[in-house]
Amino acid sequence: MPAGIDLTAIVDEQPYPLVFATISGAHLYGFPSTDSDVDLRGTHLLPVEEVIGLAQPPETRTVMADRDGVELDLVTHDLRKFVRLMLGRNGYVLEQLLSPLVVRTTTVHAALVELAPLVLTRHHAHHYRGFAATQRRLFGTSGEIKPLLYAFRALLTGIHLMRTGRVVAHLPSLLDAETAPAYLADLIAAKRTAEHGGLAGLVAGAVLDRDLAELTARLDQAQHDTRLPAQPAGAAPLNDLVVAARLADSAR
Repeated sequence: MPAGIDLTAIVDEQPYPLVFATISGAHLYGFPSTDSDVDLRGTHLLPVEEVIGLAQPPETRTVMADRDGVELDLVTHDLRKFVRLMLGRNGYVLEQLLSPLVVRTTTVHAALVELAPLVLTRHHAHHYRGFAATQRRLFGTSGEIKPLLYAFRALLTGIHLMRTGRVVAHLPSLLDAETAPAYLADLIAAKRTAEHGGLAGLVAGAVLDRDLAELTARLDQAQHDTRLPAQPAGAAPLNDLVVAARLADSAR
């Protein structure tokens, strides 16, 4: 958790009750720099009268703030939208849900965590393959270590998920769990000292291309071999959870 910042304050200020709020981004991935923003992600609960009325309420809220000189970025989805995203093979929202860096939790959050394994499918590999490719292109444009680490992290998260059925977003932990290039530890250390720093000769471009291609091939093979199902199985219990949470909130 980022030290010296009161993250509960911004959570308490939100107009709708939060089901959960966790830290995502570089802090979750294990390579924050000294001046990294803090990315807060979570789920809120719209009042039932706003959901059943004629108006279409915004399901996503974004709040930018500066606290103690640190930029905070809070993005939350209404519970119904968040669950739809969970069922849509979206690895990003699962990382938010399962983040160990918890700022706000509830019994509904705990129920979502318990149901999360039911939505995992072999097709989540597409999410991580696509995200890694996007970040690789960003690295080609910027030359910064940050998108490069995002690319490696996404591929290793995808491989680990296909192999074990577990969502692990923390790159240092993935380096212990999966075979990965040894120089990633040096890239993590360099990123921690400079948010927008470059490679500075740490790794040759040809080596990066080779290793990213090898990890992509491993992800392809892991998807082929995985025991994860083709379709999520959690729609019914997740629907029941959304209904129960909304009704319980309206009865308060």
